[in-house]
Amino acid sequence: MNGRAPAPGGVGFLGVEFSVLTASEALAWIVTAGAGDRFAYVVTPNVDHVVMLHEPGEEPWRAAYRAAVGAAALRLNDSRILARLARLAGTRLPVTPGSDLTRALIAQEAGRPDGRRWLLVGGAPAEAAWLRAALPRHDVAHCEPPMGVRDTPAAQAAIAAEVAARGADYVLFAIGAPQSEIVAHAIAREGRARGVGLCIGASIEFLSGAKRRAPRAMQRAGLEWLYRLASEPSRLWRRYLLRGPRIFAIWWAGRRD
Repeated sequence: MNGRAPAPGGVGFLGVEFSVLTASEALAWIVTAGAGDRFAYVVTPNVDHVVMLHEPGEEPWRAAYRAAVGAAALRLNDSRILARLARLAGTRLPVTPGSDLTRALIAQEAGRPDGRRWLLVGGAPAEAAWLRAALPRHDVAHCEPPMGVRDTPAAQAAIAAEVAARGADYVLFAIGAPQSEIVAHAIAREGRARGVGLCIGASIEFLSGAKRRAPRAMQRAGLEWLYRLASEPSRLWRRYLLRGPRIFAIWWAGRRD
C-alpha cells in the first residue's frame, strides 16, 4: 500500500468525531495502515479523555491534545458509558475497547510467517519482554521515553526521532493520555515516520498480567472503572470519583446546544 489507508466516516458526539467501525473493521484498517509509507495514528477516547478535552485551561498541552485527537486517522470509542449516553441522545456509537483491539492485533500478527517491526514507547522492560515473547517472529524494540513528555517539546522530539529511525510497522504508545496522543500527532506532522501508531494506555500491562483487567461481566455492565478503582484506589480515585462524573454535565450541556 502506498500513502495512507483512507479514514472511514464518523459520527460526532461530545466534540469528538468518532469513527464508526466494528472491531474487525478497525483491525483490518490498522493492518493496512501498518504497511503504509506515511505515519497514521489511532486514538481510543474514553470518559476520562472526553472530560479532559472539555476541561478549561490555557496550558499549551491542552490545545495540543485537542488538536491531536482531532487529527487522528481513527477515533474509536473505548467506553460503554459513552455509548450509552450517545444512545440516550439518539446516536449509535460502537464500542471498541483499546485493550481488546491491541490483543486482537498481537494475536493476528503473531501468526504471520513474515515478521514485522514493532516499537513499544513506554511501559516497563518486563512488558517489552512479554511483547517479544508474544511475537517471536517479529522485531520488537522498546523506547523508554524521557521525563516530562507532556510539557517538554524536546522530550517529544526525542521520541519522534526514535520512531522515525526505527521505521516500525506498529508503534504502541504506552505513555498515557495526553502524552501518547500529543507525541503521535507530532510524529504525523513531522512526516519522517511510517506505519501506524496506537495509543494503547495500559493495554500491555493487562495483557502481560502486570495488572488485572475487570471480569467480562463487569466490562459488559460498564463497570470496568469500578474494578480499576478498587484495584488502585490511591492512584485512580481522582479520575473516577472527581473527574469522571463530569461527563454527565458535559453530556447534558451538549443536549441543550
